[in-house]
Amino acid sequence: MLKGKKILIGITGGIAAYKIPFLIRLLIKEGAEVKIVMTTEACNFVTPLTLSALSQNPVSIEPFSPSDGVWHSHIELGSWADAYVIAPLTANTMAKMATGITDNLLLATYLAARCPVFYAPSMDVDMYLHKTTQHNISILQSHGNTLIAPHSGELASGLTGMGRLEEPQKIVEILQNYFAKQQSLSGKKVLISSGPTIESIDPVRFISNYSSGRMGNALAREAALRGADVTLVSGPVNEYPEHSSIHIIKVISAAEMHTRCTELFPKADICIMAAAVADYTPQNPESEKIKKKEESFFLNLVKTKDILAALGKVKTKKQLLIGFALETNNEIDNASVKLHTKNLDFIVLNSLKDEGSGFGYDTNKVSIISRDQTISEFELKTKTEVASDLFDFIQNKIVSL
Repeated sequence: MLKGKKILIGITGGIAAYKIPFLIRLLIKEGAEVKIVMTTEACNFVTPLTLSALSQNPVSIEPFSPSDGVWHSHIELGSWADAYVIAPLTANTMAKMATGITDNLLLATYLAARCPVFYAPSMDVDMYLHKTTQHNISILQSHGNTLIAPHSGELASGLTGMGRLEEPQKIVEILQNYFAKQQSLSGKKVLISSGPTIESIDPVRFISNYSSGRMGNALAREAALRGADVTLVSGPVNEYPEHSSIHIIKVISAAEMHTRCTELFPKADICIMAAAVADYTPQNPESEKIKKKEESFFLNLVKTKDILAALGKVKTKKQLLIGFALETNNEIDNASVKLHTKNLDFIVLNSLKDEGSGFGYDTNKVSIISRDQTISEFELKTKTEVASDLFDFIQNKIVSL
């Protein structure tokens, strides 16, 4: 799958840079063409001469090299590559990527890259788990980049924990899988709902939930990366996915989401309802702010329209309809009832009892329940990986549509 592919590798100044020569050799063995861009700090860990000899291409460090009079254009590098792999990625460079700082050639090339970007962090466990680092990882993912997550093991500091750069063979496999899937959804229309809904009580108060929209965003990105034409109907969230094949429709209330989804569904080949839609909404929202007067205040709520049920009633045999179920008790039973009563093809279950799963996390732990009650369970993974697993799971059904 890598034969003839152009892979640009960006190396930053981390001890794990010693693994990159092995990565280059594996990529060359698979038939890829490899070029290197690196920071000056990275030269302390692996020499440009070694990298140039292995890649059979000159190594780019500065925009202009006085020694050979060569201009290294970040525009040309960013346009040349089929994939840009930044490994190892330090916390410092990651922070600069997240904020758009371009004080070296590697960072300027990142902003100029027209290809998919894969980033592989490597650092000490406390640095990796720090809230700032995790926030920057989320930002890069929201911009459509693919995280190659580090794994746990012995670190250069002598500590043991999360932060080891993924092994070169695994990075190659990730690239192989990406190119294999790149056009697997070409020509398909995918409709995804995401995020929370907001149900107004008065002009300043509302009923909602803790959904961040990260799972829906990850699903939209994954579908787009596989070549699909994606429409994302999203409630109010802080971040939206960036991709030329993703059309974003922003809504506020459950009623708005119902209207847009039912309008769009007939043209969809695949529909994934990942939004956390409110089950109830105030019957008579006030036009003015409600003042605090009485000791007790009663709010009359009425059911919202059931979007999944509405779509299930009109679904054709040529469409796939997938729902999400977030449960706190009797998880399998509750999700199974939802699967059958709403005429879904299968349902994705996650439980708030699983640590790291549910609202507000970058990770999720899911089980996929099919109509024949077959249950496929997955380990705790990043939501990007969960999205990939989900589309892998439905791939055989998709090709028959």
